[in-house]
Amino acid sequence: MNSRRDFLKLGALASGSLVLPSALKAELISNQEGSADAVKPIVVSTWKHGIEANAAAWKVLGKGGTALDAVEQGVRVIESDPKNTSVGIGGRPDRDGVVSLDACIMDHNSNCGAVAYLQNIENPISVARKVMEDTPHVMLAGDGALQFAKEKGFKEKNLLTKGSETAWKKWLEKSEYEPVINVENHDTIGMLAIDEEGNIAGSCTTSGMAYKLHGRVGDSPIIGAGLFLDNEIGGCCATGMGEAIIRVAGSSIVVEMMRNGMSPQEACDEAVARIMKKHSNLENLQCGFLALDKAGNVGASSVYAGFDYAAKTNSQEELVKAEYKLEW
Repeated sequence: MNSRRDFLKLGALASGSLVLPSALKAELISNQEGSADAVKPIVVSTWKHGIEANAAAWKVLGKGGTALDAVEQGVRVIESDPKNTSVGIGGRPDRDGVVSLDACIMDHNSNCGAVAYLQNIENPISVARKVMEDTPHVMLAGDGALQFAKEKGFKEKNLLTKGSETAWKKWLEKSEYEPVINVENHDTIGMLAIDEEGNIAGSCTTSGMAYKLHGRVGDSPIIGAGLFLDNEIGGCCATGMGEAIIRVAGSSIVVEMMRNGMSPQEACDEAVARIMKKHSNLENLQCGFLALDKAGNVGASSVYAGFDYAAKTNSQEELVKAEYKLEW
């Protein structure tokens, strides 16, 4: 397995040193005794846009706020960025030119909410939280999710930006109705956070695979696939080819492997290995996992090179290249 954990220093370091590449651990993420007490707070999220998302989450965590509020507010920033073509407004549409969004959220008590195939609402993560808190259900989809969102005061908005529309029309010229995999900046942001109380929460939101079949839903809104956590153990979120992640119940498998003694890195590596074993054709099959345990250890792994994640604590900010199995 190749190891490409290169660190980019993004902020002032109270300790004056970088973390060893074997595990993102603090002051960075754990005191010398290994107690989880020093892990408070911490936030990690997928891809480079996680830097901006973490900064928004830190506005909550840094003031003693809850992990749940942090993971909602953090990913909302990316959902509302029209320049990001993989999440929220400006997301690449399906092959019929329709932008549909998926999201889920989960708290430390294992409460969870999700929306799938939601159209015309800029911040699906906040609708997912309303599903969690205001209904007896876990997931609402399609027209029902939109109706619920409007009843809760969310305003409809055209999510197809000029840039995404132009790219879609160019894609249509060849009429090649195969989904497009974006290697370096995939179609998801997943976030995990631990607050000052030691509680963990997670969120995951996406516009899905570019030019997918109309009606397709991937792993991102599915608890246990795109996101899963247990407050006694830790959490995991996933990114990449959703169909492959669903097949192995990716995020829940990572958490269960951590429960059984694996480190976050070992668990993410194993989940990637399972995906590779289940597929005879790995061409363009990029999947990645990001995991955080209650002791503050972080792990990340992907099928191909290119997956990275952002991490932030009281003293450090890092953009970390995840370990991977294959070169492109």
